[in-house]
Amino acid sequence: MILLAPMEGLLDHMLRDVLTRVGGIDRCVSEFIRITDMLLPKRVFTRIVPELLNGGLTPAGVPVRAQLLGSDPVCMADNAGRLAELKPAGIDLNFGCPAKCVNRHRGGAVLLDEPELIHEIVKAVRQAMPEAMPLSVKMRLGYMDYSRTLDCAQAMVEAGAEEIVVHGRSKADGYKPPAYWDRIAAVREAVPVNVVANGEIWTVEDARRAQAESGCQDLMLGRGMVADPGLALAVSQAGRASMDWDELQPLMLHFWRLVREHVQAKHQAGRLKQWLHYLRRRYPEAEEAYLRLRTVNDPQLLEQQFFHPEPEGVDA
Repeated sequence: MILLAPMEGLLDHMLRDVLTRVGGIDRCVSEFIRITDMLLPKRVFTRIVPELLNGGLTPAGVPVRAQLLGSDPVCMADNAGRLAELKPAGIDLNFGCPAKCVNRHRGGAVLLDEPELIHEIVKAVRQAMPEAMPLSVKMRLGYMDYSRTLDCAQAMVEAGAEEIVVHGRSKADGYKPPAYWDRIAAVREAVPVNVVANGEIWTVEDARRAQAESGCQDLMLGRGMVADPGLALAVSQAGRASMDWDELQPLMLHFWRLVREHVQAKHQAGRLKQWLHYLRRRYPEAEEAYLRLRTVNDPQLLEQQFFHPEPEGVDA
């Protein structure tokens, strides 16, 4: 099983739509919905996870679990109950976000120093959800160190989590290579639920090493999938070649149309360039396009220059 990771500010419903059309992704997790001290209206959930208006599925039919982030067990439970009314494919809880602004307000990875509070949160959310609706969690190996990794994982499972995705780094490690896939193995051995390995999986070879070192068959792909949209399919179907640049173009056009529809005009060019920045890792053509377009901020001009360039040798 291959999951598509949540990535705040990047891997939103538009990229989920595009990437799940390629194939190979079995399930998605949304970007986090921040829970503080109030019961959110349903429109907030559907704005961040519009798949809730489509039976909890992307247009390609891939299920999406909606992710909550917060530290107040009662408020998390209240919001989980309301979210459950919208019938997502499941609910996921974020104990992995390393962002300073999130951690400063007691959300995400900072809670990995408080396994007792994690237990309270997961238990409250589980009790607020329908029994048949799945509950999963996302965690890192720790906050500043790895001393409480197993305490946190066991607290999650004892409170009712049915699956744990483990990013193989602590908050202190950030996103610097490597990811410590071998440390995920200890989590897998310590809990009786499915454990999914995540972190620094950019290629099929990385995926195989992550599986071997963690002992997990299931993987979550994030930045690697953004950089190489054919990665999940190549991992799931041995011997399959990844997508070439020409195959990617219809998907990029579909993404651009979604951006033009859903994003403010002043941010539209930035969204395409953001994806091109990641694609540079895999495609020389993306490098060329990114360098050529990086100063272009007008959406119409960007569209003309990227999707409808003047043929070579033809005077403008």
